[in-house]
Amino acid sequence: MLLAQAEAALQGGVRILQYRDKLSAMVEKLHRGRGLKALCLRYNAQLIINDDIVLALATNADGVHLGADDGSIRDARRLLPQQCIIGASCYNSVARAQHAIADGASYVAFGACFDSPTKPSAHRIDLDQLSEFRLALGSETPICGIGGVTLGNVAQLDRKVNAVALISELFGSSAQPKEPEAVRLKVQHFLAETAIVSDPCI
Repeated sequence: MLLAQAEAALQGGVRILQYRDKLSAMVEKLHRGRGLKALCLRYNAQLIINDDIVLALATNADGVHLGADDGSIRDARRLLPQQCIIGASCYNSVARAQHAIADGASYVAFGACFDSPTKPSAHRIDLDQLSEFRLALGSETPICGIGGVTLGNVAQLDRKVNAVALISELFGSSAQPKEPEAVRLKVQHFLAETAIVSDPCI
């Protein structure tokens, strides 16, 4: 189901796909990661691996996204090919974002921006804070908004972020996964109805 949903998202217009898997064995992650990379190549999209520099290297991914406990951005920049994208979770801290950029991060992510079914205990960032962080970091720093983003609230992030991360809004849950056609249509609705992103992340 994962590959079918991912392909539907790519057909809908997604150009940055993030593989996030906290539970599977490494052999399963490797198999899925390589399958996702093949799909991204077919649709001229980029694959980002969540939390795992080794898996990013093994799948020839286009980059990695690191949280606070997932390793050093400096190490990732040293180990990965020069052109690789490196994202950093900065939660609700502009100081962490500034440090990440100084260490070589390509973009920073803040959130949760809204209540998130995927991360119910995540640090929250209010939208005024996010506006302040946008000013502090400057327009040249790409910012991704994460956590609880839906078609109904994404407009509140206008002028605050360059992209948004979508998980349950697109894919549903493990108990109730969305059919691929529903995924494709949802992506198209996001791209048609908001000027915030041209390349939503998953």
